Amino acid sequence: MTQKTLALALVAAFAASPVMAADLTSAYEAPAYSEPASEPAGWSGAYVGGHGGVTSPRINPFASGKGLNLGVHGGYNHDLGGAIVGGELDYSYLGDADVKARGGKLSERHRMAAKVKAGVPLDQTLLYGTTGLAMTKYRDGDNVTGPDGWKPGLLLGAGIEQKLTGNISARVEYNYVMTDNVKSSYQGVETRTDVHDHSVTAGVNYRF
Repeated sequence: MTQKTLALALVAAFAASPVMAADLTSAYEAPAYSEPASEPAGWSGAYVGGHGGVTSPRINPFASGKGLNLGVHGGYNHDLGGAIVGGELDYSYLGDADVKARGGKLSERHRMAAKVKAGVPLDQTLLYGTTGLAMTKYRDGDNVTGPDGWKPGLLLGAGIEQKLTGNISARVEYNYVMTDNVKSSYQGVETRTDVHDHSVTAGVNYRF
């Protein structure tokens, strides 16, 4: 091989090397990283929250005799795949809501409840029903002496909950409580009355 031929071969090799390097770089170029989109948290897990509203002897929350309902609650939900089940404990101050008794009225002061829940999730919305045991503490009312201690009753309710973020949701809930054989005294005569009330509350939950 002559010196001229060798020189031409070297020039061609140097000229081709950037092209080959570019081909190798593009062939082994690392794929671009795309962060996976975060999915919204499900309904399963523990939560705590607070609620406020009214408790009334009538289903109309604006009727006379109502009391301001303020309280706290906490519970746990489990997703069964298309259905949500769970349990909840709550305490409410009922603000002396009036309930009828023989000869006058009694006032409802405090309530504790243990409830089971079942519902259907619709994406970020949960529709649910609830039932359980409610323990209510009464105080003396108009012309009537009330019972001592806590009285058990049956609670039935329903609600709707809407997610605001992955951990925070808002809800509106209705509860109906029936308490049978509430003992009271009117003019020295002891009587027993079946009493009931309606509660409508709005609340906020924080889910862990």
